[in-house]
Amino acid sequence: MTEKVLDTFKNIRYKPGLQIWTINNLKMVPVPEQAFGSFFEGDCYIILYGSNDDTQSMDIHYWIGNGSSQDEQGAAAIYVTQLDEYLGGSPVQHRDVQGYESAKFRGHFTQNIMSGVASGFKHVESNVYNILRLLHVKGKKNVTATEVEVSWKSFNSGDVFLLDMGKSIVQWNGPQSNRGERLKGCLLAQDIRDRERGGRARIGVVEGDREEASSELIKMMISVLGQRTGSLRDAVPDDTPDQFQVSHVKLYQVSDTSGQLMVQEVASSPLTQDLLHSEDCYIADVGGLSLAVWKGKKATVEERRAALERAVVSSECTLLLKGMFMTSANTLIHVVQGRHATQDEITACAYQAVNVDNRYNGAPVQVRVTMGKEPRHFLAIFKGRLIIYEGGTGKPGVVNPDPGARLFQVRGTNEINTKATEVPARASSLNSNDIFLLKTDLVTYTWYGKGCSGDEREMGKVVSDVLSKQDKQIVMEGQEPPQFWVALGGKGAYSSDKRFEREVALHSPRLFNCSNQVGQFRMTEVAQFTQDDLDEDDVMLLDTWDELFLWIGNSANQYETQESYRCAVEYLKTHPAKRDPETPVITVKQGYEPPTFTGWFNAWDSHKWSGGLSYEEMKSKLDDSGSVTQITMVCDPFSLSTD
Repeated sequence: MTEKVLDTFKNIRYKPGLQIWTINNLKMVPVPEQAFGSFFEGDCYIILYGSNDDTQSMDIHYWIGNGSSQDEQGAAAIYVTQLDEYLGGSPVQHRDVQGYESAKFRGHFTQNIMSGVASGFKHVESNVYNILRLLHVKGKKNVTATEVEVSWKSFNSGDVFLLDMGKSIVQWNGPQSNRGERLKGCLLAQDIRDRERGGRARIGVVEGDREEASSELIKMMISVLGQRTGSLRDAVPDDTPDQFQVSHVKLYQVSDTSGQLMVQEVASSPLTQDLLHSEDCYIADVGGLSLAVWKGKKATVEERRAALERAVVSSECTLLLKGMFMTSANTLIHVVQGRHATQDEITACAYQAVNVDNRYNGAPVQVRVTMGKEPRHFLAIFKGRLIIYEGGTGKPGVVNPDPGARLFQVRGTNEINTKATEVPARASSLNSNDIFLLKTDLVTYTWYGKGCSGDEREMGKVVSDVLSKQDKQIVMEGQEPPQFWVALGGKGAYSSDKRFEREVALHSPRLFNCSNQVGQFRMTEVAQFTQDDLDEDDVMLLDTWDELFLWIGNSANQYETQESYRCAVEYLKTHPAKRDPETPVITVKQGYEPPTFTGWFNAWDSHKWSGGLSYEEMKSKLDDSGSVTQITMVCDPFSLSTD
C-alpha cells in the first residue's frame, strides 16, 4: 500500500456500528451521523459496519446511486478493495445499487432509508426551514423513501407521499397504500420534524380517498403543486420476485487450474458447503436476484479478479464473501429518547436541543438516540458507566419501581461498548450469557452467568461501583445464596441453555421474517435483530442452531402460520451445513414468550406489545399535536422564522 493510501485510512479501524463516507471529487469524505440513512442518487457511498459482539466482524458496502458517474463508481470500488486490504482482508464486501439494496444493507439502518435527487454531498442540515421536497414512501416490508420531482405527476394511488415545506409537512396517503406505508410515513414525518427541525415543524395527514375531509391541507398542497388535472396514475406493484427465482440457485466455479481461466456451472440448489474448495473462486446466482462471490483463501489473483468482474457485469447487487473475521463530529447534542417517553416529552426535548444549539450559533451536531439503539460514540462518552433505569420521576401519575430490589442486565466488554439496562426484578430476566446486578436495600449482588467472559466481568464490576456504594457480593451462577432468590421473588426458570455457557457461541442466532404480504410466501433474514424487529403482522423464525422458534404475531394470517412450519422443516433439510432434520421446532405466540426465546434478545420488554402504536393511533397523536389552523399559518415553505 502506498503512503497516500495509508494516509486515507489512518483514522479508520474496527468499531461497532456504522461509519459512512461519500465519494466527493473522487475522495472519501465522512458523512455526518445525523445524515446516516439518507443517500443521494448522484453519489456513491462506502459504509463500514462493525458487529456489536465478540467476533468483531466487519462488512463493507459500497452503494451506487443511479445518477452517479462511472468515475465515482470506479473510485468507490477501488477504495473498498484498498480498505478491505487495510483492515486485514477480513471484512465481507457488498455492492448495493439504488433500488436493489440487500436485506443486509437495509438492516444497518433502524430508520427509513431515504434516497434524494440531489448530489454533491449536500445533506439536509438541522434547524433549516428553507426546504421544499417531495418524498415517495413505498414498500410493504422494506419501506424506503425516495425524493422525487415536486409535482402531481410524481403521485400515484398506491403509495404514500410527504410534501416537506420546512415548517409544515403534509402526508398524503394513496387510496390503495398499505398500512405499513402509512405508518412508516408517519414515523418518517416525525423523524424529520424531531431530527431535522428540532420539533418545530407541523404535520398534517390527508387520506387520498377522503380528501374533502382535509380541505385546508389540500389547499396548501395546491398552493405548492398547482391545481391537479386529470386522474392519478395507477398503483405501482411492490417488488414480487417469482418464487422460481428465489428457490433456484446455481453455483459457478471460477478456476485456472487447467492453464486457462474457466467459468462453469458445477451445482444447483440445494447447495452444500463441501462444494467449495479454497483453491478456487465461486459465483452463486440466486435466481438472477443477486450474486454472491466466494473467494477461496488459496485462489490465484487472476481467479479473484475474474470472479468479481464476471459478477459485477452480471448483477445489480453483488455480495463478496471471503475468509473469516479479524480478531483484533466539534460539539455534539444528543437527544435521548426513552422507550416509553411520551410524544410531548420527545417534542419538548427536541425543542430544548434547539435552544442549546442556538447558544452555540448552530455549530453543534444533533444526534437522536433511541433506547436500545445507542450508537458506539454515545456509549463511549460514559466510559462503560451508562445505566438505563426503568420508569421515570417526571411523569405525573407514574409509580416508580420499588427501590427495594432492582435488576440490571450488563452487556459489553470494554469502556466504549458497555451499558446496563434495568429489567424486571424476577428470576425469568436472568440469562446465563450475561452479567446481572441485583440491588437490594442492604447489598448489591453481581451475578456472573456461566457464559460471560473475563472482560464482561471486569465491566460488570465497573458498573456495580457506579450503581451502588453498598456492600457488594459476587455470585456465580448455580451458587446463589437464598437471599438472592428471595430478592427476586423466588427461584424460577430463565435462559440457561448449555450454549450460553460458552464464552463465544459456535453459531450466532439468526432471525427471519416469514410473510406473504408481497403475494407469495417468503423468508427474509433480519440483520442485527432486536425485539423491535418482531413484526406482529407476520411469523418470525428464530434459529438458535439447536432449536428453531416460530414466533406467531397476533395479526399473522393463517396461511403464514401454516406455511412457516413447512418452510422451517425445509430450511433444516436444505441448510448447507447439513443440519439435523430432527432439530426441534417450537411455536411461540406473541405475548407468551418463554425465557428460552427471550434470552436471545437484549433487555426484553415484556410490556412492549401493549405500548406499540397502530397507524390510527399515530395519526391521532399527530392530529393532537398540531391543528390544521396551526399548520396553515406556517405554510410558507421558505419562511425562516423560528417563532
